[in-house]
Amino acid sequence: MTISALRTSLLVCLFFTATAEAQHFARFTYQGETYYGRVDADRINLLESSLFPLSAETGKSVSVNEIKWLPPTEAQKVFAVGMNFASHIASNSSAPPPLFLKLPTSLTGHQQTVNLPADATNVHFEGELVLVIGTRAKNVSEEEAANYIFGATVGNDLTERSWQGTDLQWMRAKASDGFGPVGPVIATEIDYNNVLLTTRLNNKVVQQENTQNMIHSPSKVVSYLSRYFTLEPGDLIFMGTPGRTKALQDGDVVSVDIAGIGQISNAIQSEK
Repeated sequence: MTISALRTSLLVCLFFTATAEAQHFARFTYQGETYYGRVDADRINLLESSLFPLSAETGKSVSVNEIKWLPPTEAQKVFAVGMNFASHIASNSSAPPPLFLKLPTSLTGHQQTVNLPADATNVHFEGELVLVIGTRAKNVSEEEAANYIFGATVGNDLTERSWQGTDLQWMRAKASDGFGPVGPVIATEIDYNNVLLTTRLNNKVVQQENTQNMIHSPSKVVSYLSRYFTLEPGDLIFMGTPGRTKALQDGDVVSVDIAGIGQISNAIQSEK
């Protein structure tokens, strides 16, 4: 086993055994085919079909060192909450959550290189908790909303600040190809309202905060969105970033981990 593979295996063991009752599900390619599976330490138990509804296991497994991680769902819609931590930018807690859209084509998987457009000169990291919808939701109350959330994953809402400040909408700044690293797994049976989020830039901690400090809760956001959009299984909701961010440089590596869920890591490459 190579040093890189050993490091990956150790990280998998660390994060996927952190919460005993949690289960972790992934979407990945293996020998040219796409699969869903349940992650168990350094192996993935293959599922018969998909996550929605959750299918049975086949009895077969593969090593995490033999697969390519994909975004954990094939999301039809990707929502995001802005200004959801006072340490970053605060919004009014009594008002509706500030929302914007990312595109499914902005999503990329764990360990994939993010290739920035040549004119993207001010791209910032934004480590975030990401909710995964598990059941079709329309006009659900805040009290009911948790029943429609399958679990949570880890995301990085990459943002080109110069474009964000000059464009009519945030589409280019937030939803360019590769601007939504997400995964590698979905964790179920965790308290996503109270988990520690940590972002590292080249192994240095640059963001760290508990999700209990979110201004707009997952239940509030899901309920509000469901008034206007039919949420489908696999849809994703980025829940906002804490703290300060900074511009990335060619060759930087950004890693975001959330306790009990997992870690996503991506190298940045400029097309200049």
